Amino acid sequence: MTEQLFTLPVLKQLSPAITQCQIADLPILVVNHPTGRAAIALQGAHLLSWQPAGQKSVIWLSSETAFQPGVAIRGGVPICWPWFGPAGKPSHGFARNLPWQLTAQSEDEAGVKLTLTLKDSEETRTLWPHAFTLHAHFTLSEQCSIELESLGDFETTSALHAYFEIGDIAEVKVEGLGQPYIDKVASGEQAVLEGALTFDGQVDRIFTRPEAKSLIVDSALNRTLRVEHQGNSDVVSWNPGAENSASMKDMADDGYKTMVCVETAAVSRSQISTSTTPARLAIKIAIE
Repeated sequence: MTEQLFTLPVLKQLSPAITQCQIADLPILVVNHPTGRAAIALQGAHLLSWQPAGQKSVIWLSSETAFQPGVAIRGGVPICWPWFGPAGKPSHGFARNLPWQLTAQSEDEAGVKLTLTLKDSEETRTLWPHAFTLHAHFTLSEQCSIELESLGDFETTSALHAYFEIGDIAEVKVEGLGQPYIDKVASGEQAVLEGALTFDGQVDRIFTRPEAKSLIVDSALNRTLRVEHQGNSDVVSWNPGAENSASMKDMADDGYKTMVCVETAAVSRSQISTSTTPARLAIKIAIE
């Protein structure tokens, strides 16, 4: 699926490194730069792929996802905003299901920078009665960073819901999550993690005192992914497990084997944005 993104016909050349293409019914931005390549759907300002030069893909994208307007994309880095989970409808907020605008771009030998913007509309105000401006700032080079900046007067919960490509979920461990967590599989029970997180069946945990840096240690692909978190109160780790993966129409039955989510999130404590002080949430990803 990821490779398909980089063989799409070019609809518009925006700069030497940036083109606009389309997959099914969705426009996407494709970045080809000496430091690496990436793809971002304008719907949701949704990072679909990031691959540093000479490396395997870092971001996981479901082979079964629908690229349809208003339908959430499975995989990549969805922007969950202005709420996380089922706090409202649609689940994980509306920002990931709406078209954003490309409002800034630049590139040099170090990499590519893009800003996508979403503003309130009559449609959003029927779902959430607030005026807002939301920016997603992308820096794409040998590392990848996404900063979500929200301006207005409101409280939100949110997440940069990153899906990572791995070799085998049975051979992965995640370090740096912190110890206390809320176990959503066990009806929200609170527990303490001893050591690294490993995966045996469905996992859905909100770590409420995370470290600033998480490490995805992937022995199957012989690499470690570094995930740095800023502006967050929590880090969420999720894998649906075999049974749930088989029941999800936008994920292959064995899709759970090659993905793990490590999400920079503000869930247990909401973020407050004012007209003078925006709220910020950021993730930085690199291969160690």
